[in-house]
Amino acid sequence: MTKLSPQTRDKLKTVSTATLTTCLFKRGLRNQFLQEVHPLNPQAGPMVGEAYTLRNIPAREDLDQLNVYRDHDHPQRKAVEECPAGAVLVIDSRKDARAASAGGILVTRLMQRGVAGVVTDGGFRDSPEIAGLAIPAYHSCPSAPTSLTRHHAVDINLPIGCGDVAIFPGDVMVGDAEGVVVVPAHLADEIAAEAVEMTAFEDFVTEEVKKGRSILGLYPPTDPQSLTDFATWRKARGR
Repeated sequence: MTKLSPQTRDKLKTVSTATLTTCLFKRGLRNQFLQEVHPLNPQAGPMVGEAYTLRNIPAREDLDQLNVYRDHDHPQRKAVEECPAGAVLVIDSRKDARAASAGGILVTRLMQRGVAGVVTDGGFRDSPEIAGLAIPAYHSCPSAPTSLTRHHAVDINLPIGCGDVAIFPGDVMVGDAEGVVVVPAHLADEIAAEAVEMTAFEDFVTEEVKKGRSILGLYPPTDPQSLTDFATWRKARGR
């Protein structure tokens, strides 16, 4: 797994998923934002971490009974116990929220182990409980039944699809109050640096627009005066 540097992690915590999608689009990546996956607890703050994946296939009645959880090597349980601190557990639930990808106890365990977040394109049970936890959690909608009624966990830390996006182990997952974007691991450093610069400029533009300034010539900065004003703004704010 590619190691995300502390500097890049910190930068990614200061930028929006919207900004990141623009930076990725400039590089030809158009499908990096997870669809129909929403924050359960936006107050938990930004989420940044390398993807550690769990894949599900449809459940089968003769295999998926409650006694399977007695096996310490059950992929769902194993993923919860092995997902590295600072990583994000990403669960491929085939966009099926009719049964839970996990519940409050498993998400609490991830939080206690220092995992940076948990994402599924299915649902979580115990969603009111998870909403009160300090770990960022993203899902499709609340799900009451146990995962065994719909999901059969098969693979850990292999490429998956989640929210219609391809995710490879080690890709960088970034989440905010809007949703989750996937940054390919090899692009993380340059994307983070560009996004910080883009955020500074857009903060400047927002201030100017609130003052009544037209966006024409300002956004994008086709008027040379806009860049001069931006340089003055940055210097005054230490950005």
